[in-house]
Formats: sequence, C-alpha cells, structure tokens
Amino acid sequence: MIIPVILSGGSGTRLWPLSREHFPKQLLPLAGGSETMLQATVARTAGLPGVGAPVVVCNDAHRFMVAEQLRQAGVEGARIVLEPVGRNTAPAIALAAHAALAAAGLGADRADDIGPLLLVLPADHVVREGAAFRAAVRAALPAAEAGRLVTFGVVPEGPETGYGYIRRAAQPIDPGAAGAVYPIDRFVEKPDLATAERFVASGEYYWNSGMFLFGARRYLRELEAQAPDIAAAAAAAAGAAKSDLDFVRVDAETFGACRSDSIDYAVMEKTRDAVVVPLAAGWSDVGSWSSLHAAVGSDADGNVLRGDVIAEDTRDSFVFSESRLVATVGLEGHVVVETKDAVLVAPRERVQDVKALVARIKAAGRSEHSLHREVFRPWGSYDSVENGERYQVKRLSVNPGASMSLQLHHHRAEHWIVVSGTARITRGEEVFLLEENQSTYIPVGTKHRIENPGKIPLHIIEVQSGSYLGEDDIVRFEDRYGRDSKST
Repeated sequence: MIIPVILSGGSGTRLWPLSREHFPKQLLPLAGGSETMLQATVARTAGLPGVGAPVVVCNDAHRFMVAEQLRQAGVEGARIVLEPVGRNTAPAIALAAHAALAAAGLGADRADDIGPLLLVLPADHVVREGAAFRAAVRAALPAAEAGRLVTFGVVPEGPETGYGYIRRAAQPIDPGAAGAVYPIDRFVEKPDLATAERFVASGEYYWNSGMFLFGARRYLRELEAQAPDIAAAAAAAAGAAKSDLDFVRVDAETFGACRSDSIDYAVMEKTRDAVVVPLAAGWSDVGSWSSLHAAVGSDADGNVLRGDVIAEDTRDSFVFSESRLVATVGLEGHVVVETKDAVLVAPRERVQDVKALVARIKAAGRSEHSLHREVFRPWGSYDSVENGERYQVKRLSVNPGASMSLQLHHHRAEHWIVVSGTARITRGEEVFLLEENQSTYIPVGTKHRIENPGKIPLHIIEVQSGSYLGEDDIVRFEDRYGRDSKST
C-alpha cells in the first residue's frame, strides 16, 4: 500500500500578500482553477497502485481549513496530524510514519519488514504533468519495496540558483529496469550561477524536490540510526497522541523539545541506502512570485493576468487582482498583487525580498503578515468590510449545517441582518429563525449563537458597537469544534 504523506506546515511568506501565516499558499488556488495546492497534491496521487487515504501533517491553526478542503475534494479517511510547533521535515515525517502505522493497526518496532510505503509530498508544489509524476513513482516502487530510501530529483530546466542539487552516480542500480534509479553521490547546497550552469551541462545533477518514497518502518529505523534524539522525541510525542475530533493531536511538550532538522540533513545525506529517481513533470516549488509566474504559463506578451485586470503595453509581468480593477500601463518585468487590504508592487528580480518586507510588517506590530481581511473559521468566514471609532461592520458567511459557538461579549453589542439563507438564532433563552431581510439585536453580555440549518450558505451583515471590538472579547460556552473559551 502507498500512503500519501502531505506536508502542509509552511507559511509561504515569499508569496505575500496572498499567502499569509494563517492562510498559507498551500491552501490557495495559485496554479489556476478552483483547486487549491493542497487539493491538487492529493489528487495527483490518484491512479497509483494501492494508494490509500492520506496522512496530512499541518499547523494546528490551519486544521479546520485543511479538513474542509479535504472534504470538498471528496477525500475520505484522511488522518490529519497537528504539529504543535514546527520542527522541520525529519520530525514531521516521523510523526506521519507513526500515524500511518497506527492507522493500519501496526507497530513501529517490527524489524522484519519496511511497513506501508510513504509517498512524502510537500503540499505547496506545482506538478504540471501528473502522468509523468505517477510514472516516476511507479519506477521508484521496486527500490522502496527493497528497503531503499528514494528521493525524486527534478531534471533541471535551466541553471537555477534557488534550489539545492543532487548528484547521481554514473550508473543506475538496475540498467535493465523500466525506470532509472541511481545511487546518490552527494547532495549540494544552492550554488552560484556559474556552478549551476556547470551542473546542468554535466547531466549528472538534479534539483532537490523534497519528495520521497520509503517504508514507514524503514524510515523510522534509519532515523533512529542517524538521529536517535529526533526519533525518540517523535516516538514519544506520537505515543502520547490524542484524538481530537478529526485530528491527531501529538503531545505538545514532548514534540516541542524535539530538535529541528530536515530529512536531508538528518537522514538522506548520511544513509547508505539513499537513491534518486529522475522526475521530468513540470515541477516547481513556487517559492516566489517569479517562480509562480514561470510555473503557470504566460500569454503572448509573457504576462500572467488573474482577476479583474486590464494591461496596456505590459509585458513579462504577473498581475493579480482579488477585489477590484487593477490597470497597468507600460509595465515590464513586474509583479503586482492586490488583495482586499494590501497591494504589492515589485520588479520580478526583487521578489525574493518580499520575505524581508513581511518581517518589517510583523516588526511594526501590524496584522497583515498573518491575517487577511477575510478570516476563515471552522463554521465559515467573516470579512471586516468597515470599521471606525466604536463600530465595525462584518460580512459573515456560515456554511450549510455549521454553527458558531454559544458565546458572549463583555464590551460590544451586535446587530445582525440576514442577507441570504436562513439563520437559527440563540439569544439568551430565546431560539428563533431569521429569514432574508430580517434582523435582530444582541445586547452586551447576552449569550448568543448563529446556526445555519439550511442547505445553502448563510450570509449575514453584522454591525458591532461598543468600547472594545477585538476578537479576544469572547467567552465561549459550547463549541462543536472543540475550541476553548478564548481561542478563535
């Protein structure tokens, strides 16, 4: 059996202002269409032999969005493992290996087999040619089943200085096999341009993709041999894990004490059993606006235009509009990204500096590094459309069958106007329905709740008034999503 392991813990700050700490790039439909990068990653494993339900490792703050996107994609039986804190890929994959073994009713301590195969995939990569990707996985299967630790090396499309490289050995393991599998000669850090040009010209180097295939037990045994402290911490954290609704919540204190390290440094560069399979499938890690521009394809003028955009005499540019008309004149080689609360304008050759820009926003105490104006919750979302002294206006969207928590506020009152759908309202001891164009008032200190009993989304305009309008003015009494009295 092949179990996809989807690593979804990144924040993607180089793709700000679209990608943010609490709504990162893997949860966005960046590659075109309505499918998010997470959904596309799961979908490209369909058609592999014996593929099972995925294990997704994600940040605790993203858990409801991940679960909802998997539900929307029709994925059943997924195990969502929550990282209480990021500790890089070696510990994250160990948690996934333990979760996969537990899901199969297997232990980690048997030395007589490798366990189910784990296909480890970052959730935020673009792979344009799914058939070529699946062919590479099939080529890697015999090596993984024989106990090798397989990584996929991307055949370079040019001398890229933003990726690490893998140098393969001269001869494949089995020259007569249907797909080439090479021993790894060495891993190489990101090179300068002249070195990258030499690597590509030699034909012996691949880009390091961060994708792997190996047995769950096989990986845990190798991790124990090469990084025993990480193996022990991950095993202890997984052993003390608890089920929380649809999630696997590992022990936070134990995992927090784990050393942070990548699988490359902790295992792949040290083991004698690492091999590489070439992959030519239109891959990109979408690490910047420039790489996204290259990954999704351009029009005749070299532009990628998304949303309400009018481009006049504009070439080789990426222009994105989320909420309004964006017009450009005489632009060349630029990135323009508009969201409801921020606009980025940068030359394409400077997009790597966006990370430094986000750091400045965070240091200034602003919220735009972490949150969009529209904020997603397990019940739906809210969009803060207007605010001023002692008032705020929000647009609430409540999913069919969803319910906000039973709560109260000490410092604000709320007026609700139903725009579309039907709301079941709890106000103090009252429970009643509101239809389109009907409204109600929630006084300060009154327990209240909104539910959507219908089959279509419920949209409500909420007008808040009071001395303090922060999201932390909440006391929660009942919540079907397991949030505590103050969490959001």
